Amino acid sequence: MRVISKGVLGAALAALVVLGAGTAAGAAGGVGGGAVGEVAGAEADLAHHGHVSLWDGRVGVWLVTENHGPSDVADATVRLAFSAPMMGGQELPPGCLWSSSRVVSCRTGALPDGGAAGELALDLRAVGRPQELTVDVSTAWRAGGVDRNSLNDRHRVLVLATGDPYVF
Repeated sequence: MRVISKGVLGAALAALVVLGAGTAAGAAGGVGGGAVGEVAGAEADLAHHGHVSLWDGRVGVWLVTENHGPSDVADATVRLAFSAPMMGGQELPPGCLWSSSRVVSCRTGALPDGGAAGELALDLRAVGRPQELTVDVSTAWRAGGVDRNSLNDRHRVLVLATGDPYVF
């Protein structure tokens, strides 16, 4: 049952990302483009904040996604891209899936105007013991709406293997 559930979740998240990207391409009119997931409609300002730590080959990510409004968002996907590959076979929290050995995509759920998704916590093991890595945090998809302030939902964090939290 657990294997079937993960497969269904993976297919659903993949479909949401593809659907969001396809909708964005149509909304962008093919010229100049727009952010992935951007469609004509109500405005919703998504923001991702948290911190990342690296120690002894382990990567910890703690993240909260907020909607600063003015409109509700039915669902969104946050993408975490690592500069170093992560070890295979690591289990992720519900709502998350591996897009590759370097990318994790996680569903936020509904985000009402002025609301936040619960904290997302990842405890991963990198291949080897990198002395540093970067983590790119971004909104991969949102269910409708336009985010005219994408500066607070896109971060590149350089993390040194000190165990210290690097805040974004």
